[in-house]
Amino acid sequence: MAGGGGGAAPAPKQDELQPHPVKDQLPNIAYCITSPPPWPEAILLGFQHYLVMLGTTVIIPTALVPQMGGGNEEKARVIQTLLFVAGLNTLTQSLFGTRLPAVIGGSYTYVVPTISIILAGRYSNIVDPHEKFERIMRGIQGSLIVASTLQIVIGFSGLWRNVTRFLSPLSAVPLIALAGFGLYELGFPGVAKCVEIGLPELIILIIFSQYIPHVIRTERHVFDRFAVIFSVVIVWVYAHLLTVGGAYKHAALKTQLSCRTDKAGLVGGAPWIRVPYPFEWGAPTFDAGECFAMMMASFVALVESTGTFIAVSRYASATPLPPSILSRGIGWQGVGILLSGLFGTANGSSVSVENAGLLALTRVGSRRVVQISAGFMLFFSVLGKFGAVFASIPAPIIAALYCLFFAYVGSVGLSFLQFCNLNSFRTKFILGFSVFMGLSVPQYFNEYTAINGYGPVHTHARWFNDMVNVPFASEAFVAGILALFLDITLHRKDNAIRKDRGMHWWDKFRSFKSDTRSEEFYSLPFNLNKFFPSV
Repeated sequence: MAGGGGGAAPAPKQDELQPHPVKDQLPNIAYCITSPPPWPEAILLGFQHYLVMLGTTVIIPTALVPQMGGGNEEKARVIQTLLFVAGLNTLTQSLFGTRLPAVIGGSYTYVVPTISIILAGRYSNIVDPHEKFERIMRGIQGSLIVASTLQIVIGFSGLWRNVTRFLSPLSAVPLIALAGFGLYELGFPGVAKCVEIGLPELIILIIFSQYIPHVIRTERHVFDRFAVIFSVVIVWVYAHLLTVGGAYKHAALKTQLSCRTDKAGLVGGAPWIRVPYPFEWGAPTFDAGECFAMMMASFVALVESTGTFIAVSRYASATPLPPSILSRGIGWQGVGILLSGLFGTANGSSVSVENAGLLALTRVGSRRVVQISAGFMLFFSVLGKFGAVFASIPAPIIAALYCLFFAYVGSVGLSFLQFCNLNSFRTKFILGFSVFMGLSVPQYFNEYTAINGYGPVHTHARWFNDMVNVPFASEAFVAGILALFLDITLHRKDNAIRKDRGMHWWDKFRSFKSDTRSEEFYSLPFNLNKFFPSV
């Protein structure tokens, strides 16, 4: 202890006692939603978004098409179709939906009901693999077409607007946080499938994006803004050298598929030029049970996309999304699922979480950049061979990118706690319980499925099993629904509790026209707002 004597310690300055101020818009964003970068930089940033969304676009068909009876040629065509539809959906969402810089791509949420269609007994007796592939594809198309009506009706009718009016900063935290953190299984486990490629990618990405900008200071922010391009090129060349050098010559087939740069089979299977078109695989077929299961997957994707849309608005330095704009975006996402069904992508559409994280890494939330990336999607989906080259990036490299991007989305969910009273026991209960159950319940469902080959709900009706198992296997869905329910039922009418949950910060954004910034960010072009009176 210090010796005696002396007076009392000087009082700290008032500024030192002030917490960090609450921000309606995220500061330090280089280019916000309405301010595009210079054209050369915008084109490179758009290409970077295209590279990032390729991960989901390639991984899902690669897993599904062989089970459907398709080979490398069918896999390449499905990837092209999924890429083409993603370009269309990203353009329509940025022009007529939420108008956020959100990439609309494939979603893992639809994989389980899709596998149920693949395993349906009516396809088991088909001998010809190509015929089996087309028949299954048409069954998936029919289910997606019916499932799209759910989001179209809920979105354009304004029903989702009425639901999200109850969403507070407190109930939004678990939803957004687990929309990112809940995808942890796609991160380091994917890196570890070929650790000599995945780990260098993760380390180099962090060095380029977080360390080099502080060592080499430039006005153009080259290294942090284009860290994905730099790191992917370096590690991709390194992986190719390992491949041609014979490092995996005697490795197991599973290792070769993960590590080698020449095992994807996409370049050889892809045509030089091909324009995807509706009903390419034939007329869709419909099964009532499968349609119901796909509709439930569509509803789960709707909830997950709501959290990702809010994350995108934050990283675009836009104001909080008015419920009417969110509902309009969900309606257009439903149109995107309809296009997926018409064209035959074997997968539904939702907001890309990884591209939302890329907005944070680059600190560029410009709408124009994402529209340029949609142009790359359309361009490379038509020129199949060129697109297949980029689609052949080894999966562990993509998984390393996910480690950073999913973390960014999860962290922006936590950032909404700045609007809440963290000293409130009500806040602590809702936040802690919903996040814990959002991780614990899906863990039980996924673990049960991995051990037994089927989910906890196991009846003779596979479609019914999916309707129950799919929602409870989604971390964001469980946490978001539980947090919203608790938040609107636990003493919410008390004025003090209203402030605790942060509603007073979002009041001015509940209506589209109550803040001029919202009109600037979310108004439709060509005076089209008058055509959406219900939302």
